[in-house]
Amino acid sequence: MSHDSCPCGSGQSFESCCGRFLSGKAMPERAEQLMRSRYSAYVKLDIGYLRETLWPKYRQNFDLYGTTKWATESRWTGLSILALEKGESQDRQGTVLFEARYLSLGELRTHRELSLFKKKSGRWYYLQALPEG
Repeated sequence: MSHDSCPCGSGQSFESCCGRFLSGKAMPERAEQLMRSRYSAYVKLDIGYLRETLWPKYRQNFDLYGTTKWATESRWTGLSILALEKGESQDRQGTVLFEARYLSLGELRTHRELSLFKKKSGRWYYLQALPEG
């Protein structure tokens, strides 16, 4: 078992945190867990997980090339969860406001997003980015 820290910043090992979701051994029970595991998927270049956790209706338009390019050309340096609304195991939807920091072309950048997550058949999916405010 690997004891490397999880890229999502939880303080847990990758194996006991997001690794179990990326490997398919478990499914996120809360929207925040899905958000963190999707960030870890960018770090680990697990593009298949990003597509698989996208709301099914939107998978046909998933930009495999663009997503792979962004994930590969970026050095992911940290994730901060700024706010949560709903998204617990009993909820059907929730939002997560986050900032993901990354180094790209020698410049430190921040991707800030308010993400909407929905649950379908007991499983959480990323639906879309929402406007803040």
